[in-house]
Amino acid sequence: MPNRRTWLAASLATLATLGPWTAGAAQAASDFPAHPIRLVVPFPAGGPTDLVSRVIAKQMSESFGQQVMVDNRPGANGNIAAEMVAKAPADGYTVLYNTSSIALSPALYRKLAYDVRRDFAPVALTAVVPLVLEVNAQLPVNNVKEFIQYAKAHPGKLTYSSAGNGNVTHLAAFLFLQANGLSAVHAPYKGSAPALNDLVGGQVQFMTDTINSSLPFIRDKRLKALAVTSSARSSQLPEVPTVGEAAMPGFEVGAWQGMLVPAHTPAEVVQRLNAAVMKALASPELRASLAAQGAEPLGSTPEAYGKYLSREIERWHKVVKDSGVTLD
Repeated sequence: MPNRRTWLAASLATLATLGPWTAGAAQAASDFPAHPIRLVVPFPAGGPTDLVSRVIAKQMSESFGQQVMVDNRPGANGNIAAEMVAKAPADGYTVLYNTSSIALSPALYRKLAYDVRRDFAPVALTAVVPLVLEVNAQLPVNNVKEFIQYAKAHPGKLTYSSAGNGNVTHLAAFLFLQANGLSAVHAPYKGSAPALNDLVGGQVQFMTDTINSSLPFIRDKRLKALAVTSSARSSQLPEVPTVGEAAMPGFEVGAWQGMLVPAHTPAEVVQRLNAAVMKALASPELRASLAAQGAEPLGSTPEAYGKYLSREIERWHKVVKDSGVTLD
């Protein structure tokens, strides 16, 4: 049986060459991290996502004894950074600090150079920045029910701003309007700052924006906060009810954040990253820093984050389809 003997000899030779490589990979995983880690952030330095990522990176650096360096790669609603990390070596040294935009992109873009569920391995949910439903200070409403009544009495007359077409600040407002049978005009801006400025100035009447961007305007009474979109009240605005409390039980939307690594990253490496994230999120220093920015710590297992991410992709696919928004 020459063919069988030849096949066996070839197979044994292959196993012999794989043995040292497999052992080397296992050793690399057990020594992780042996050099600095790059945390790729899909948004500009100084923005709300960047600020949270840097607080977490600092804590992880202390835990690992290796630098976790933030690398800002903004553009294309986070897709430039996501594509770069998806194609990086699956060794745990390149990590994507993603936001909820990664669950929106599969619905917003017909062609993506990566597949969220195929090309990434989840590490952990990290934090959420609740959104706040806010109105211009001159609008004659003081709570969610009054706002719904006012919008119903003025169909198509109100304009809401957002940080961009297809952004969570746009789709959260769309979801709220849709659920209450309301119609309003959407005015997309290039970021929260100009959108908030026009809301304060009265060019638009309402917005759902992240708490950390909106807090200065709310605290000096230039905007009225009607409700937060999280499941629980925000520690930064404890007097402001949730949308669920005020009018819509079960309503929850947040600008959540997490970490992903390239698919096929060794499970041991993923677990080490997860453990460092969880330790960081338990730190009183980090919790205080997040609270100051309006962010709430989360934390999860890799498996739980994977399930959550899949649910969010499915949820927003329907919302985006209903809204008719596309970005390519």
